[in-house]
Amino acid sequence: MPKMKSHSGAKKRFRVTGSGKIMRQRARHVHKFQERTSNQARRLANDVVVAPADEKKIKKLLGK
Repeated sequence: MPKMKSHSGAKKRFRVTGSGKIMRQRARHVHKFQERTSNQARRLANDVVVAPADEKKIKKLLGK
């Protein structure tokens, strides 16, 4: 039986915390910060927990 390979796209987008929660970055937090207010930019900076409906699917992609 071959080894399970984790999805390389998912590896770049999600991370698993020590307690097992899956975190993701907020959308629009990559570039064009000059067009956003500093309040918006600060709000987008923090990672958020993935929706419970998507957790199972993402864990499978990550091989967890």
